[in-house]
Amino acid sequence: NFITRLSALCLRKSKTPKSCNRHQSSRRPAVPLGSRILTDPSKVFEHNMWDHMQWSQEEEENAKEKAAENSLVKVQWEDQDKYEREASKYWNEFYKTHKNNFFKDRNWLFLEFPEILPEKRREELKTEARSSECTKINSADRFSHKNEVFEEGEKYWKKNDGGGSTSVQGHVYNKNEAKSLTDNPQVKNCGEELGGLESFPGSDATYRILEVGCGAGNSVFPILKVLCNTPGTFLYCCDFASGAVELVKSHSSYNSAWCSAFVHDVCDDALPYPFPDEILDVILLVFVLSTIHPDRMQGVVNRLAKLLKPGGMLLFRDYGRYDTAQLRFKKGHCLSENFYVRGDGTRVYFFTKGEVWNMFNLAGLTEVQNLVDRRLQVNRKKKVKMQRVWIQSKFQKPL
Repeated sequence: NFITRLSALCLRKSKTPKSCNRHQSSRRPAVPLGSRILTDPSKVFEHNMWDHMQWSQEEEENAKEKAAENSLVKVQWEDQDKYEREASKYWNEFYKTHKNNFFKDRNWLFLEFPEILPEKRREELKTEARSSECTKINSADRFSHKNEVFEEGEKYWKKNDGGGSTSVQGHVYNKNEAKSLTDNPQVKNCGEELGGLESFPGSDATYRILEVGCGAGNSVFPILKVLCNTPGTFLYCCDFASGAVELVKSHSSYNSAWCSAFVHDVCDDALPYPFPDEILDVILLVFVLSTIHPDRMQGVVNRLAKLLKPGGMLLFRDYGRYDTAQLRFKKGHCLSENFYVRGDGTRVYFFTKGEVWNMFNLAGLTEVQNLVDRRLQVNRKKKVKMQRVWIQSKFQKPL
């Protein structure tokens, strides 16, 4: 497709001698996980983020030592119990303080997780992209990422390609072409019948998405922007912080015809969801599982797997082991191995790829993708380098 061809072109332009191999991954996927490759260490401060970094053995050992050091002093048991019992309180306080100003909208979602879209819509976009005239790209910078997350796709294309075009899933269309796509009726999924079930939000939909841990809606509204004109689609989103759900519902783009936001604690198996099991096409689990106590993670994944219909996809992205955020913790913040509490009472776990695979495999899901995403983030003003590590995965429920 367009993105694959463009990524390949950018990577061909950045071939390097063997002496620079440690500054780039030996395996650079064609998928848009970023294509800004550091080939000359002297130019490290020319950009905010470098993609597909490969750590040296020395860097790996230094990271392990720092994590071991900041884990020596554990939080006292009574305080650990408090952080578990009052987890929703700490997140409510977080959203009361920051509202929707802390996180940026995740407009990168459709680049990393095109599976969010119905298959027919994805195919339409691919076909349209192949037949449309693509804007000439002169450098790999077009697919670079900035700050802790990725550059906002739509703003990026508007900036570089003018106001006469728009972008969906990273592909460039003129406005008339984009409108013709979104106006096409969505074909209903073959054989899907919910007759006999009591009516529930989204009961008439043929393609359903659930975002777990929606926060203030930084994934919800980029998704709704694309899906709101796609007949037959419906988005559920939940958070156990009631303040976060209220922020979503009070947003000007929230529409109950396309979306249902509700308060839910995914750790409580006794709590029913506002829809039946096995009806979801996609579950989005982005920077959420890391906030849950490790002892409860498997139960959460098992329950979510039951919500997926056969063939449904669970899309996962979260913190990886030895990410800079882990190494920055001071002594006394460690709850258990690789699990920490922040100063505001919220908690975070740092995963390995193997741990992620084990959890989803035990839940009966099949791996589609399971990657360690290593990046070098730099503060050009302060001349500071930070090694970022994330895990990105896709798991499917067998047919």
